[in-house]
Amino acid sequence: MIKFFKKFTFLFLLPSFVFSQTEPLFKAPKGSYLTATDLHIHTVFSDGSVWPDIRLREALREGLDLIAMTDHLEYQPHKEDIPHPDRNRSYQIASELAKGQEKLRVINGAEITREMPIGHVNAVFIKDANKLLRNNAISSINEANAQQGFVFMNHPNWDAQRSDGIARLSPVQEDLIKKKLIHGVEVVNETTFSEEALKIALENNLTIIGNSDIHGLTDWLFEIPKGGHRPITFVISEGKKINQIKKALFQGKTFVWFKDLLIGKEENLLPIIKSNLLVGNLKYANGKQIGEFTLTNHSATLLNLRYTGSFSFHEDGKVFQIPPYSKKVLKIKTLTNLDYIELPFELMNGIVDPNENLKFKLIVNKN
Repeated sequence: MIKFFKKFTFLFLLPSFVFSQTEPLFKAPKGSYLTATDLHIHTVFSDGSVWPDIRLREALREGLDLIAMTDHLEYQPHKEDIPHPDRNRSYQIASELAKGQEKLRVINGAEITREMPIGHVNAVFIKDANKLLRNNAISSINEANAQQGFVFMNHPNWDAQRSDGIARLSPVQEDLIKKKLIHGVEVVNETTFSEEALKIALENNLTIIGNSDIHGLTDWLFEIPKGGHRPITFVISEGKKINQIKKALFQGKTFVWFKDLLIGKEENLLPIIKSNLLVGNLKYANGKQIGEFTLTNHSATLLNLRYTGSFSFHEDGKVFQIPPYSKKVLKIKTLTNLDYIELPFELMNGIVDPNENLKFKLIVNKN
């Protein structure tokens, strides 16, 4: 009866969470689907502070589509109070609670927790976490791959293992990547962003990942009541099915939303911006050569733009911002009335390389 009551209560509360968000965080490019994920979270079944149901409630309230339960395999500080021989337990509880709704999906995962030179590694989309619990870390990683799991390096800039905060690969990690046993790397973990980890991802063709690594409450750590949000990895896939999302993850089709930053490969980030920053028609007042048009931001993040063209604006400088889900009217001095204008921009908070921001062009046409 108690078990039934807990599940009933959870499902009863789901609708208010699911429908509290009326706008998508980002609009997907035409013909694609976006899945908002967090692939690194903890519960009381390792060193987290909450029961698995809280992780589901948080994810639903924050607009996520998929989470991975990734409790530590080896590090079990609560084992005296919560003994559990089954390392799949947090996933089992969460997936059972998630039944009966379609908004949020839960997948199985685990964190292989070792000292350097291997460090911490997450495996998601696995079948049985218990089989990854081995003395030899490389054997654990091999088993994750045998289960067709997606394996990625966690927080390579973590100052507990890199005292200077600089992400760099050890020879063992380089070998694992060369053998295609490691498929991605966290460039964002919790409240940190590593340019060096991004460089590692780009140079080694690893999937770019950003996760919360949450142990306590997301509301507290990321100040969500004040407008903050957890780091989110968006997967760009051809469909909504789990196997399609997994395939896209292996193909590196991701971008990360961290604070006001958008981080990803240019090929992934550009279609997102083109789908979320739309331009209206160009209008001229009678007898004037000052064109007016509107830019609309359909995304949940601030867009910090720098116009790099030859014209100047009448009421704005070349650098301006468009808040989430809002519009900005721009007046541009074109000297003569034009049928269209090509507008080159740099997204100052769009990072495609440690030393490069996303560059793109918009065409505004006269109506």
